[in-house]
Amino acid sequence: MRRRSLLEALAVGGLGLAVAPGALAVDDVAPRLVVVILRGGLDGLALAPPHGDPGYRSVRGGLALPAPGTEGGIVDLDGTFGLHPALAPLAPLYGQGELVVVHAASVPYDRRSHFDGQDVLENGTAIPFGERTGWLSRALALSEEAPAALAVGRTIPLLLRGPARAASADLTRRPRTDPWLQRVQQLYLDDPQLGPALEEGLEIQALLARHGAGASLGRRRSSLETELEGVAQLLGALDGPRTVVLEVGGWDTHTGQLTSLSRQLERLALGMIALKRASEPGVWRRTVVLVVTEFGRTVRPNGTGGSDHGVGGAALLLGGAVAGGRIVTDWPGLSEPRLLAGRDLRPTTDLRGVFKGVLHDHLGVPSGALEDTVFPGSGSIPRVGGLVRG
Repeated sequence: MRRRSLLEALAVGGLGLAVAPGALAVDDVAPRLVVVILRGGLDGLALAPPHGDPGYRSVRGGLALPAPGTEGGIVDLDGTFGLHPALAPLAPLYGQGELVVVHAASVPYDRRSHFDGQDVLENGTAIPFGERTGWLSRALALSEEAPAALAVGRTIPLLLRGPARAASADLTRRPRTDPWLQRVQQLYLDDPQLGPALEEGLEIQALLARHGAGASLGRRRSSLETELEGVAQLLGALDGPRTVVLEVGGWDTHTGQLTSLSRQLERLALGMIALKRASEPGVWRRTVVLVVTEFGRTVRPNGTGGSDHGVGGAALLLGGAVAGGRIVTDWPGLSEPRLLAGRDLRPTTDLRGVFKGVLHDHLGVPSGALEDTVFPGSGSIPRVGGLVRG
């Protein structure tokens, strides 16, 4: 059987994963990191509306959300910024100091292409295809003892491709043990590529089965809730990953944004709550969840009730290890002279500075390595400190 045909057969047969060599092991007191990539360009002004900005309602037009205190209104956080009403389940996390909103933030890219923007977000440089590996993989490779990271899904995103060990598993499928796969493993035992890959894949399937990850989608839960519950179970396992990357599509809201984005944000909020609820308390206290997207969207609505590709946006950090209950921003304002090119929220924070802060303060990545290896050419981008509890 040809290798490509074998891999296709494995996918059809229910293995549902991609693998990179490496064994899984974990120290139960080590910090955990979850990165959630929202693909499509999330509207940061909808995620965390600056309802206290004098220009908010005039520039947002039909996309402006009802005021705090009104039916279906913005959930106020600090008198100036709030959360989209669909994110109301996350408001208690803000009050408990477990949620940070980073606003007017962006990767160093302004050409509005999803493909290039996502590549910049994941490769860690200032230009598309500036590196062929992901910044998180390069960061994890600095630790010789780090266990394999896990990508939730059937492929490994660029963020985890590179020198560090990584694997991928579909948590929406119930894990299974297939004797046919065991026979295939024996057949390719001496193959330098497929042998280790199959061994890794079967180890992951066994890991999922041991810890109940990858259960059915019943009980009125979305697939994202199921995935994040599975992530929590794996992060709490002694033999599970410490770092997980998850991708969520559907954020390209060119039309009917008020309705479609409300559904998406509710799904995100319920998923985050499911992650916390399913996490062991000790693990949650050591967890940082980083929620990011490739770019924001235009300040003004378009002619179809949506917004188009923009630049400045917002990111979220949540978890028991987050020093939260605050908005992190150098707010540029929404008045006409302050907009970028007359149409976009002007970014004042480079997301690489946020990533640097999390990697340094949470995972202990040295400053020199952040500048030279993880984010090459980023010496002028300051690390955003204080995002993680001491």
